[in-house]
Amino acid sequence: MRHRSASARLLPALALSAALAAGLGACSEKKPEYVERPVEELYNEAMDLVDANEYYKAAQLFDEVDRQHPYSAWATKAQLMGAYALYERNKYDDAIVALDRFIQLHPGNKSIAYGYYLKGLCYYEQITDVARDQKLTEQALKILQEVVDRFPSSVYARDARLKIDLARDHLAGKEMNIGRYYQNLGHHLAALNRFKMVAEQYQTTTHVPEALYRMVELYTALGLDQEAARAAAVLGHNFPGSDWYEDAYAMAEKGNLNPTGRSKKSWTDSLTFWSSDKDKAKERSKPADPAKTSGGWFNWAKFW
Repeated sequence: MRHRSASARLLPALALSAALAAGLGACSEKKPEYVERPVEELYNEAMDLVDANEYYKAAQLFDEVDRQHPYSAWATKAQLMGAYALYERNKYDDAIVALDRFIQLHPGNKSIAYGYYLKGLCYYEQITDVARDQKLTEQALKILQEVVDRFPSSVYARDARLKIDLARDHLAGKEMNIGRYYQNLGHHLAALNRFKMVAEQYQTTTHVPEALYRMVELYTALGLDQEAARAAAVLGHNFPGSDWYEDAYAMAEKGNLNPTGRSKKSWTDSLTFWSSDKDKAKERSKPADPAKTSGGWFNWAKFW
């Protein structure tokens, strides 16, 4: 019985050893043998893999170009193309590491603008819902702005500007989410600060009309009637056709916030910035262009 018990214990051990040996043998079979190959052959094969959408395999071959032929002109191209392949494979963190290396090693390369742009895209593609943390959005905004600042005339700068607008709109949306949350809890001052931030720092985003309307709501709740009336006037001056302005005006009338007690048209006319000249008044009925005014359109009605 002892002999059989010992054998029973020995057989699983032998089976385990055999399995491990077989596994190690299989691993060693899968590991490719290092063979130095001509640089053109490696690079062209990697490009063929890119064309076939085999991005991860392509990235490995581009890395092999750089490893086997580090001083060739193809190695520099392979570094950038390897980062591109990783980006296409959604390996954004690995792509960013590769791009940082490329930017550090080749700051004067003719493709450096694309290197920065691709790095910005790696962050941009990871932008999440406004309810989540927006650190990646901030990183995307930072790198894309660097593309615009460093390479203003490049084709990448034009697309970067569009993505900057979308990223800023996303950040403004995050602030609006937080502001609404505080407002629903009755934390008026905390909510007001968020909406003011949107109105001041994100003037070109789609969230400004609602931010101004929320400010009218909160100033009214706090009993600050003049501030509420001015916020509504700013909203009407810049977004006269928006539903948010109609709601703000209705609220202002209901709360007796009309500074002059006159008609809807003359209510906004009562502010000092409003001109009596018909042409200028007509021109002011359009949303102001922040780029053409010092400090943006919001400065002419600074009320906090």
